[in-house]
Amino acid sequence: MDNSQSLRHIIREAESFIVTAGAGMGVDSGLPDFRGSEGFWDAYPPFKRLGLSFSDLANPRWFREDPYLAWGFYGHRLDLYRKTRPHVGFQVLLDHLRDRPHWVFTSNVDGQFQRAGFSQDRIVEIHGSIHHLQCSRPCSSDIWSASSLTTKFNEQEFRWNGQLPVCESCDSVSRPNILMFGDGDFLDARVDGQILRYTNWLEHVDLERLVVIEVGAGTAVPTIRLHSERLQQRGAVLVRINPREAFGPHGTIEVAASGESGIQQIFGH
Repeated sequence: MDNSQSLRHIIREAESFIVTAGAGMGVDSGLPDFRGSEGFWDAYPPFKRLGLSFSDLANPRWFREDPYLAWGFYGHRLDLYRKTRPHVGFQVLLDHLRDRPHWVFTSNVDGQFQRAGFSQDRIVEIHGSIHHLQCSRPCSSDIWSASSLTTKFNEQEFRWNGQLPVCESCDSVSRPNILMFGDGDFLDARVDGQILRYTNWLEHVDLERLVVIEVGAGTAVPTIRLHSERLQQRGAVLVRINPREAFGPHGTIEVAASGESGIQQIFGH
């Protein structure tokens, strides 16, 4: 039995699945993965002139020091994610997992799994969601939907135009409910609720009949890779899809491919 047949057998015999996904999951949909400063600056040239990397800009201090800059960046990302259509790999995954026990555990804040049809009740967005807002102070524990927010930004300078989004309670500038770098103001109640439901489900899973399908999770911010490997250490099978960093601990099934291509490979499309 060759490797592809062995993997298909493992998939067929599995009782449950966890899809763990990093930024590389969205690349085939046309989303930037901000790999290195040059990759970030290709997507956002004005920030190269300012000498700001992704980690420099993805910091809550900008909502205090220059909220028009902060909302120019996050407003553009919100607009981009709203317009982006998930690649076919999402549908292939959903088609195969829809009627089988599964969860999604992702560091992506883009909401692409929900847009592709995955149930909101079976997703952990460990770094939060750009589709939800909170106060930048914060004045309370409130988290609310960004669905009514109309994005208004300058395409050339990536600065916000017009009135800034504000907190519903105190009129301070609002911000996305996303865990940023050096972020002591992130409100984690929404994420904590997701984690509680996920861990309760996981307690009833036979880990030796669990398959973890990891897609596009790099080593630069290893949150997703580490979670996948912890599940593997507890008995799960780890399938790691990554075009450059598919390597993993002993026993990892390595698929050196992009997200869309790798998903199609393992499900036999």
